[in-house]
Amino acid sequence: MSDFWVSTDTLRDRFSQAMSAMYQQEVPQYGALLRLVAQVNQQVLQQDSALARRLADAGELDRISVERHGAIRVGTAAELSMLRQLFAIMGMYPVGYYDLSQAGVPVHSTVFRPIDDAALRRNPFRLFTSLLRLELIEDDTLRQQASEILAARDIFTPRCRELVAVHQQQGGFDQLQAEEFVREALETFRWHQQTTVDRATWQALNQQHRLVADVVSFPGCHINHLTPRTLDIDQVQLLMPQQGIAPKAIIEGPPRRRIPILLRQTSFKALDEPVRFRDGEQGTHTARFGEIEQRGVALTAKGRALYDRLLAQAGSGAENQQHQQHLAQVFSAFPDDEATLRREQLAWFAYRRTEQAAGMTFAADSDIETLIERGLLLAEPIVYEDFLPVSAAGIFQSNLGDEARAQAQGHASREKFEQALGAPVSDELELYALRERASKQRCGLV
Repeated sequence: MSDFWVSTDTLRDRFSQAMSAMYQQEVPQYGALLRLVAQVNQQVLQQDSALARRLADAGELDRISVERHGAIRVGTAAELSMLRQLFAIMGMYPVGYYDLSQAGVPVHSTVFRPIDDAALRRNPFRLFTSLLRLELIEDDTLRQQASEILAARDIFTPRCRELVAVHQQQGGFDQLQAEEFVREALETFRWHQQTTVDRATWQALNQQHRLVADVVSFPGCHINHLTPRTLDIDQVQLLMPQQGIAPKAIIEGPPRRRIPILLRQTSFKALDEPVRFRDGEQGTHTARFGEIEQRGVALTAKGRALYDRLLAQAGSGAENQQHQQHLAQVFSAFPDDEATLRREQLAWFAYRRTEQAAGMTFAADSDIETLIERGLLLAEPIVYEDFLPVSAAGIFQSNLGDEARAQAQGHASREKFEQALGAPVSDELELYALRERASKQRCGLV
């Protein structure tokens, strides 16, 4: 029956496009952002034909225009566990554990995303999913009240729950079921102006932390941002004000480089949106924004340790141009050519034979750099598919205000998060290592 079912890749692609269309309707500035990013990407590809050829040869070009990541926040273990089951239907699995409490954001998180090469090429849609840490609410009465409010809601439609059970029972969806699933699943992430709390409760939650109010006060886990991928984030940051979009003060992550590494992110400021409280009073809520990302090569544990050390050394700035100049100076200690990144095992690469190597046999101990120099082997940087805790916290805080408090900090609790999730999270470094090793095996190098 497997040939009869709609593929997980198709389901993920349909769902991500439906979510993007919904978010454009809800947040018109997101549509303006998409147009700006498409314009900048087109200019970059026209000006850099070598990059365009390389992306096309690696099968990466088509994915850039559809690539998005989103972010959601849930309040209970039951909600997180159900999301895991829902995302699995779309070929998205939990990767990585992120503790944001150390930055004053009372959540811990994972990323639901595809993990194999073919799925990532088709549509690498990711959802950064955070679970509220109720234990970090200081007031005992407020913590109990928040717990009761969350326990009384169901962020999934009854039909969505039925369809998840159907999929688990029969092993797939036919075309009609797939269409209905996308439609029903989308409702979980829709924005609601009507809150589930009165104004006084919302104010108490908001005083604790804006994110607490955002998670607890609404009937669903509305998508709070969607992020297109750009090939030149500095240009997008520069052009955003011309489109009437106010960017955050600085671009998060590493500096601009010849060989981009990891992830750079910026965003436009969150919107003040009207809400209606349960007692009939009117108010505003600030949570949803637009974000842009530029992705580079994934780093090994050694490369990541160097990145983390240099980032800590650089610190943060208040003005983007000066911050980027300072970052560039500090990061001059990080090699910026692919050969050195490979030789020093700082980054992950995927290897493939050239036409010139057809029919040849490589020895298992062949020197990779020599094969590349002889034109027998190509090395493609493996795109970083994950996130950076410091950058994620920086984006969150820039759009939630300055409510981070020392007492809001907790301790990492991966074990508790995985218990809530109902499954272990994959280690992202192991996934990159497996992809590099598999590419070497295909080339006959191991």
